[in-house]
Amino acid sequence: MMDTQKDIEIRLVADRKQNLPDKSKMSFGKQFADHMLVCDYENGAWQTPVIMPVENLALHPATSAFHYGQAIFEGIKAYRRADNRIAIFRPRDNWIRMNRSAQRLDMPGIPEEIFMDGLLRLIGLDQDWVPEGEGFSLYIRPFMIGTDASLGLESSRSYKFIIITSPAAAYYSKDLSIYIQSQYVRAVPGGTGFTKAAGNYAASLLPTSEVRAKGYDQILWTDAVEHKYVQEIGTMNVFFVVNGTVLTPALDDGTILAGITRASIIGLMKELGYRVEERKISVGELIAAHNAGQLEEAFGSGTAASMSMITQLTYEDKTMSLSDPASWSIAPAINKLLNDIRYGKVPDLNHWVTLV
Repeated sequence: MMDTQKDIEIRLVADRKQNLPDKSKMSFGKQFADHMLVCDYENGAWQTPVIMPVENLALHPATSAFHYGQAIFEGIKAYRRADNRIAIFRPRDNWIRMNRSAQRLDMPGIPEEIFMDGLLRLIGLDQDWVPEGEGFSLYIRPFMIGTDASLGLESSRSYKFIIITSPAAAYYSKDLSIYIQSQYVRAVPGGTGFTKAAGNYAASLLPTSEVRAKGYDQILWTDAVEHKYVQEIGTMNVFFVVNGTVLTPALDDGTILAGITRASIIGLMKELGYRVEERKISVGELIAAHNAGQLEEAFGSGTAASMSMITQLTYEDKTMSLSDPASWSIAPAINKLLNDIRYGKVPDLNHWVTLV
């Protein structure tokens, strides 16, 4: 079947999958919905987007993304509300951030109508893939790669923008033990740390494997110059509650991703009257706060991870254990409020939700 709507070509699968994966066996990013959106950039212009069955890509071995890393992505989630409507959380902010990444990697900007109209049409077609129940969602992965078949070191002139989706349970199913990294480097001022470039994550894989082999769940990166100030966790921005004040690293030097969940949390906390400081936070400050009994809460935030509570931080030979999150007052309350907005249980006063 083929039709067009808003200049999007539609090619439906011949046989739609009948059932979602069993929730008890649902693992992040392993199962995929029926369709994907593909849009090519050629000869200086974006072509007609196509929604089509998910299939393998045919790419030349010299495709530039393979060799020189022109690859960026985003992460968005759609939720099934109690009234059965599908709610996508802040997708336009992802479009803005993706174009920021594209600019830094000398890639073409994606027009809003291709990103947003394509996304809404895709989720509308595959909305049966959005699982019901709190903690479950449809993870949406827009990405773009350079596709020139050339080994010359230069920006590609052709690109593919693609959106795929995957039903998802919680990314982390337990409280986290985090290792504060003081050897490897994730990002430097002037680099690509503020983008969602694929290479940022490739560079994190070995250090993450090493700390997981030691029993930790993830890395908290520190600055590249002094290894003194905390930046972000491998999959999340990070927050600390110290003596009633919420602290999170500032974005000023361009080494930290401007998380959309991060921005949402900061906005909600300020609306509720919490004191929030975006600034440099040293490892020494955290250790001193813990020694004084003032490091009250710690958590990470991100689209995939949502909000994940941190109950242990380790730096060199110093381990800081926090109390049971059930006794915390700030992070669990904000997490509940965020979920209530996503699932339509409370009014969306900030207009963050886009309904399909």
